[in-house]
Amino acid sequence: MRTKVAIIGAGPSGLLLGQLLHTFGVDNIILERQTPDYVLGRIRAGLLEEGTVSLLDQVGAGARLHQEGLVHHGVELAFGGARHRIDMHAATGKTVTIYGQTEVTLDLMNARKAAGLTSVYSASDVKPHDFDTDHPRVTYVKDGVSHEIACDFIAGCDGFHGVSRASVPASAITSYERVYPFGWLGILSETPPVSPELIYNNHERGFALCTMRSSHRSRYYVQCPLDDHVDQWSDDRFWDELKRRLDQKAADELVTGPSIEKSIAPLRSFVAEPMRFGRMFLAGDASHIVPPTGAKGLNLAASDVHYLSQALREYYDEKSSAGLDGYSARALARVWKAVRFSWWMTSMLHKFPDEGEFAARIQIAELDYLVSSKAASTSLSENYVGLPF
Repeated sequence: MRTKVAIIGAGPSGLLLGQLLHTFGVDNIILERQTPDYVLGRIRAGLLEEGTVSLLDQVGAGARLHQEGLVHHGVELAFGGARHRIDMHAATGKTVTIYGQTEVTLDLMNARKAAGLTSVYSASDVKPHDFDTDHPRVTYVKDGVSHEIACDFIAGCDGFHGVSRASVPASAITSYERVYPFGWLGILSETPPVSPELIYNNHERGFALCTMRSSHRSRYYVQCPLDDHVDQWSDDRFWDELKRRLDQKAADELVTGPSIEKSIAPLRSFVAEPMRFGRMFLAGDASHIVPPTGAKGLNLAASDVHYLSQALREYYDEKSSAGLDGYSARALARVWKAVRFSWWMTSMLHKFPDEGEFAARIQIAELDYLVSSKAASTSLSENYVGLPF
């Protein structure tokens, strides 16, 4: 087989890149080691910046999002037993949309299928080769048969644990990482959200987040030790702990119910530089991870894909490699700003086990400044709704 761009990974970044390239007339094939059902079974983020929504619209995958997504104009910060609303729309003119990553992935899968584009699922032993030459290729095994795809470029959209970044010589890549000393215990329940907008809670017992997937499905998180296990947390224990960390009004109005899904996710900040290696490009989690506090993971993947698709369009339509040559620096400039914002939000809202009362008082002072200063709340809003692509 031959194609112009071989995309490794059929998560939202790989699927969105494939659709964008298709709209530009650039042939592509997607390889995914898992089944479609497995990919759709991943429970992930659900907050989209306007830029991400615009890209989904551009590839014809935004109709259901606009029907079912929840548009939010602000967020609430809770500390000291009280809630304070940040009006992001008033500060920036922008909004965010709550729409699950699973739904984004399904919409992109359906768009790709409708366009008759090639996606190979359950592809094992996927490996990129010769990306430091003018003739890169990708090999894989499907149903016990070996296959090879010759291509012009390879896009590594296969996540933090994927083969793309792992195939780069260690001497050619530099990694930066901060692992946080706690995780998020998350629960999904078929219950109405406790508030129409997200509530970020700073509490002496630890951070908590109240969010949602729809008007009838809620997603809640509580900070927990890294060595905790899901089996230690019954539904009753989770709801009791969440209520302890909420303001009284939210605790009184919280509707509880059986969990649909429950998991513990560690938090880390990670960036691998550069994002280009010859004719292979990394995008999304393959190159960077941010803690979910700032809701930037999926949105960063979308901006990477925007830059990369534009660069590839320019290469084929205008015979210019300028966009490809500048891709890594351009993407990383936005990545590091999002890494900074996510680190700041995490540092301000969580209880750190090795820090004492001084740090806790600094957090409260920071939060109080945020909700009382127009300049500070505008800065938060600009980053939260998403910096320009």
